[in-house]
Order: sequence, then structure tokens, then C-alpha cells
Amino acid sequence: MFHFNLLETGEIWSGTEAGVIKAWPWDVIAKSLSLTPEEKYMASCLVENAYIDLRNYVTVGNMFSLPTTDVKHMLADHCRAKVWSLTSMTFALWDARTRELLKVFGMDGQVESARLEPLVMPEQFIEEEIKVKPTKKEKNQGSITFLQKSWNALIGAGGAVRRVATKGTFVEDNRRTETVAQAMDGAIWSGCTDGSIIMWDGNGNWLKEFSYHNSSVQCIKALGEKVWVGYASGAVQVMDVEGNPLGGWTGHSCPVIQMAIGGSYIFTLAHHGGIRGWPLTSPGPLDDILRTELAKRELSYTRVENIKMLVGTWNVAQEKASPESLWSWLGTASSDVGLVVVGLQEVEMGAGVLAMAAAKESVGLEGSANGQWWIDNIGKTLDEGISFHRVGSRQLAGLLIAAWARTDLKPHIGDVDAAAVPCGFGRAIGNKGGVGLKMRVYDRRICFVNNHFAAHLENVARRNADFDHIYRTMNFNKPHGSAASDTSVQLHKAVNANGNQPDEDRPELAEADMVVFLGDFNYRLYGITYDEARDMVSQRSFDWLRERDQLRAEMKAGNVFQGMREGFIRFPPTYKFQRHQPGLAGYDSGEKKRIPAWCDRIVYRDSCSETIRECSLECPVVAAITSYEACMDVTDSDHKPVNCMFSVDLARVNELIRRQEYGKIIESNEKLHCLLQESRHVPDTIISTNNIILENEETVVLRITNNCGSKKFAFEILCEGQSTSKQDGTKTDFIPRASFGLPHWLEVQPSIGLIEPGETMEVNVHHENYYTQEEFVDGVVQGGWCELTRDKEAVLLVNVTGSTSTETVTHRINVRHCCAASSPPAPANVLSITAPPGDAPSSEGPTERSSRKSQSNHLQRSDAHFGASEVHDLHRLRNM
Repeated sequence: MFHFNLLETGEIWSGTEAGVIKAWPWDVIAKSLSLTPEEKYMASCLVENAYIDLRNYVTVGNMFSLPTTDVKHMLADHCRAKVWSLTSMTFALWDARTRELLKVFGMDGQVESARLEPLVMPEQFIEEEIKVKPTKKEKNQGSITFLQKSWNALIGAGGAVRRVATKGTFVEDNRRTETVAQAMDGAIWSGCTDGSIIMWDGNGNWLKEFSYHNSSVQCIKALGEKVWVGYASGAVQVMDVEGNPLGGWTGHSCPVIQMAIGGSYIFTLAHHGGIRGWPLTSPGPLDDILRTELAKRELSYTRVENIKMLVGTWNVAQEKASPESLWSWLGTASSDVGLVVVGLQEVEMGAGVLAMAAAKESVGLEGSANGQWWIDNIGKTLDEGISFHRVGSRQLAGLLIAAWARTDLKPHIGDVDAAAVPCGFGRAIGNKGGVGLKMRVYDRRICFVNNHFAAHLENVARRNADFDHIYRTMNFNKPHGSAASDTSVQLHKAVNANGNQPDEDRPELAEADMVVFLGDFNYRLYGITYDEARDMVSQRSFDWLRERDQLRAEMKAGNVFQGMREGFIRFPPTYKFQRHQPGLAGYDSGEKKRIPAWCDRIVYRDSCSETIRECSLECPVVAAITSYEACMDVTDSDHKPVNCMFSVDLARVNELIRRQEYGKIIESNEKLHCLLQESRHVPDTIISTNNIILENEETVVLRITNNCGSKKFAFEILCEGQSTSKQDGTKTDFIPRASFGLPHWLEVQPSIGLIEPGETMEVNVHHENYYTQEEFVDGVVQGGWCELTRDKEAVLLVNVTGSTSTETVTHRINVRHCCAASSPPAPANVLSITAPPGDAPSSEGPTERSSRKSQSNHLQRSDAHFGASEVHDLHRLRNM
């Protein structure tokens, strides 16, 4: 079961997999609640077997007019007595009272006329497009043929990835319904994975579509004239009921998956379990006061933590390192650090390997046996499980990144996520590209990206382009793992004029507090010969060589790694060496004689400028390099491993103290008191009557007037309970209905709405001659007909609220039906909960039903005190 909803008739509808929708009638639920505790098992069996499969109402032959995909969301439209059921791509609209399917339509509003076919699975495309394993016969045909087939395999893999992205599940991910809600004016809002919001009228007609964020919409919540939207990026946005933005802020570091309103606050639930509360008036004067007052007390709740980080990079050239090499690279250096991050390049290469890696990526798989070997053996070097614990890893073909945290630091690391960006062969193959890890350390976002850029001396522009592509497109959009502490009442960040989060289109890496790029960047030395470079290295004239370093020149020109910096290089060039030949004499002396170069580098940025280096909440991460060196004694590869030691200060908030300070400000600030009192104000309301008498199928108009001259208010009409006259003229006990909606004989349209200042809304209160029948179970009648011909009385609650508080003014309306002696009406009006597919109940709406009379009522105030009806416990339902 993915979702269930409570209808205004008291029925419960559920949406499950394969398009199954079940309905549990109110009568069965009421009877099960009326049973004694000793009969609990009987009650559960009664409800379990009493559902109605609504597909039986919409079956034609062996075909369903509904899509057979999972029903992910449901919405009960109490305003019009309708139900919305949603799959990821389609909508179905139902009559809540007759259970009739009104229409099925797509996200574009077009009515569906045929059954939806399932999407073709990506694996089928991969099998058709990728042929990577050559036979012995193919190998024997010569190296040219084999290389050509390898090239074709790579191109096929890249093409398959692109085709999967346009034909398979990826296109669905870019345009899928994630949530649905109803605004207080009655409009239906649906949020999509591409960040767009679609507004519908009550009949399922497309009204308009708008988008203010690129991130997926996760949840929508409405109160009064405002609507709040939570996004996968962690952003929260507030709009009016027309969809115009009023403001927005960053709520969490991960998706906002649910929202709830209580008192004067809206509360947001993040994916990692963190809960935060925001004033319903936000953004507004209250936020400005709180922000100013909290800033004055910043020192009381700010703590600065210091951690040591070891970051290492190594192009392993498809080799496996010895334990001694791993210890020389990481073992000694990690003795006094809290976090170790390692990036490897060329873990495995070859056309078949790269093609298979691309195929795995297209269906959400990653990693390899070689990659796992490296993770396991580095873990052994770090004493994993005792001193360190692995917190995350990611592999893309030959690229691998992994991170380990010391035992005492691990509880302060959370929100760990990974991402990958291929750059090879049309941006589809992972022989070049980047893999990244994002994590929160003491509630500060730090990103590490392991890279392998384009090779060869002349490809400077391609290397710059590789960095730019990785930086702009790397997205950590699938949160998982444990979370750091993230529960507090927070103030939002500033918003811009149109209500968007500032810098909405900025790359995700730009939002991090600290970013570290590491890897084989492949920048070379230019304007120098092989012999000159060897001479300078032997003389340790590194200053002269640095002047000819392509990376240094490109960073100085602002062409790559903009805003980042690197430690001072005091070690020899790390490329290219002959394997297993120690010392500087090991530089490549073969036919190609590669010019030595600093290909393997580590650059970074923190959250502070060069001039301001003091750690604070405004500048929360300050990093300094304490060592930057290469392990020249390691000879397992043609590259030397490099490591960099950071000392990092992180400013964090002590949330307990901050909440205490927040409470003190609320209690002591008089201006805040006035603003909060004003936000709880409910506009003055006039109800035309508090007593309504109905005869058979009669309609009475109830008028609700907004007597306030400046503010809108929202209303919602519920049924507090009902009673029925006995044969001797006395009344039965008052039966509470609570949230179980209206009784079948009473119809109220609309039951929710938004009323402008000085305006009046007319609500139709209608009596309907419905008859109930005991349920069929597996086609067997469990009881007989029961005609409800006695007088009935219900108590309606008209709840009125503003837009900045859940403060409610309630008006009680007594509705009485006097039943005149008459024969039962035509069977068309009988509500049968077991009607066969061909005999579905009538779909006539309230305005289409015949012979309705209108009763005028004198205007009077009803917000005074009335005699309250006694509400009994639910066990009294047995007297129905």
C-alpha cells in the first residue's frame, strides 16, 4: 500500500501496486469500532474482507480503463466530493459518493483513451546495443579488427547510455508526479520531479503550470491563502493560492519529504529525520527581529571544532599495490588524522571494462572486483573496523573514491552521498571524468571529487572543459546513510525578489562549505624538452619548473579551478616513471620519453576569502595545508601517489543553547509578542443560520460572510456527529463521526473554501435519499436491505482559520432531516457497494439531481455559545 485517504463519506480508499484501488465503506468501519476489546480479532476480519475492488467498476472485457502501474498518491477533494488517484504519469478522477470513475488523464491534461503500455526496461536497450566480448576468431583476425570492434563497443555503450536516458526510466524521472495537495480555494496542486507545479480545477482540467526551482517537488502544504512547497534540494518556498511566489529559504541540506502545520509554525521533516519549525508569517518582520536578536547572541551558541584530514590521489595504472606501498602512502600519515579520503585512477581500463561499466551505470549498478580489492586493502592499512570506519565510496569504471572516518569523528559525519560524471567518448564513458563524495562534518558540507582529465601535452582546453563539465553537472541527488544532528527551530536565509532561493541555478558543488579536487589532472610542463626537465629535476630546481606548469598558468588566467588554491609544491614531478625502478633515475626513458610533469594534484577552497581567515558562522570552514608531498619510494605504477594534510576549523551551532536563546527572545521581546498575537487573529465571520431543517431531497443555502475588511479566511465544514429518532420518538445516542466525514444522507458543497474580505460564499446543504446494503464477501450476501426512513439530525462544524495560524473559530450548525412517510425512491438512487461492473451507480452531481427546493434563512450571528452536543466514545457506535 502506497497511500490511503479518508473521504467525506467516511469511506477509506487505498492505493496499492499494479493500479489496485480498494474502498472500505463507513458502515463496516463503524461496526468494527463498535465491537468490544474481546472481539478485536472479529473486528479486524470484518474490515479486512469487506473492501471493494474499484477495478470491478471500470473493467471492459479483460481490459482495465485504468493504468496498471502503482497508485502512488491519493487525494480526497472534500470541496466537490471527488477522489484523485495518481500514478507517476497519470491521474484518475472519481465520484466519492457513487465510486464512479469520471476520467483518466495525463500530466498534460489530455484524457487518456487507451490503456498505458509499460515502459521498455533499460536492460533491453543495453543488450541490443552493447556487444563487448570478442571471440577467439575475432582476435585472430588481427589487431586492427579487434581494436575497431573495441572502439565500436565503446561507442555502442555510450549510445546505449544516451538512448536509455531518453527512452527508459530516466525520462520518467525527469517528469513524474511526486506529490499532490489541495489549496484552500479548492484548486488541486501536483508537484513534479522536474520542479514544476501543475494547477488543476476540481474537474481535472489543466489550469496552469509554473516552476521556480529545478529540484524535484517532494511535498505541498496549504493553509488559508498560502501554499508551502518542499523540494528535494532542501529548499522551502511559500506562494499564494494563485502560484505567485512570496518567499523561500533553505530548510535542510537534504530533501524536505513532509510538512505539517501546528500553532503559528510550519514544520518540515527532512529525509534524514531532522525536523525544523518556521513561522507561518515567514518571510516577514518577525524573521528580521529574530535574526537580529540571535546574531547579537551568536557567541553564546557557536562552537569551533578542529579536524585533521588526509587526502590522497594515485593513478595506479591497473596495478595492485603492495602492503608496503600502501603503508608508505597512507599508513604513517594517517596516524593523527580524523578523516581519510582516497582517490584512485585507472583502477581498471580496456574497452570491454569501460563498456560494461557504462552498461552498469545505465541500470544503477556500480563497482567492480578490482575496486573492492582496493577498498579492502586500504581499509586494512587504516585498521578499518577498529581505528577507522568507511563512510562512503563510489566507482565509475577506472575512477574510485572512498572515505574513512576515525571512530570518535564518525558520529559527527552524516548525509553522505556519492555522484559520478563521465567525460570520455561523448561524455558517456568513464575512462575520463569524476567521482565525488559529499558529507556533513559537524553540520558543514564538504565535497571531495576525484578526477581524471584528458591526456597529452596539447589538450589543455579539453582538460579545462572536463573540469567545467564535472563542476557544473555533478549532482548528489540521492540522500542516504546516517545523519548528523539536524533538529532545531531555524531562521531562513535571505530570499530574492521573486521568492526564489538565491543562486538557484548554481552548481551543487558551489553550495558546499569546502570542496577538494584531487586526481590525475594531466596538466604538463610546456616549453621545455625532456632532457631539460630531467636536468632541472636532478638539480631540484622546482621553482624554474613551476613557471612552466600548465595548471599553474591556467589557474592564474582564471580558466580552471576558479577560486581554488593549491599547496606549495616541493616534490619532484610525479609522472612518468618506469615501474619498479626506484629513485629519480626511474623517469621514462623509453621511445616516447614523456616529459616529467606534476600530473597528480590536490586543490581546494574553503568558505573564506584570502583576507578573512577567522572561523565564524559567517565563515564556517577555514582550512590550511600542513603538508603536501609525493611518495617517491613507491614504484608500483608509472605515477607516484600524492597526499595532502589539512587542518580544518569548522564553526557549528550548539542547537540546544540556540533554542534556549530563541525562547528567551520570544518571551522578552514586546514587539514579537504583538506580531505573534496579530498572527493568531481570525477574521470576523457571520453565518446565516445555526439551524437547518431539510425534507426529502431538499437543498438549503448556508451563507458564510467574511466580515473583515482586510484579510481573507478559509473555512472547512466537518460533521461532529449524528443521531437518529427511534420508533417511540426518542433520539438515539449522539454518534460521533470525528474525521469520518458526512453521513450518506447529507451532502455539503463546497465543504472548504477561501473567502475574500467583505465577500459571502453560498454553501448548498442537501438531503439525499441513499439506502445502504450489507456488504458482499466473495459474492455472498452477508445481510439484507435496511431502509433508513427515520428522522435524522447531524451537527456540522464550520471551522474558520486565517493564513498565519491554526487558531480556529468554530460555528455549530444543527441540520435536521424530517422524513415524510413515502415509498422508497427508484433504484437508481440506491447506493450499492457491491454493484456489478455493468451496473455502476449514477454519476449525477448535486446540481443534476432532481426536484430540489431552496429554503431562505434569516441572517444572524452564530459565533456565540450554543448548547454543545455530548460526544461519546467510539464504542457507542454499536448502537447504530
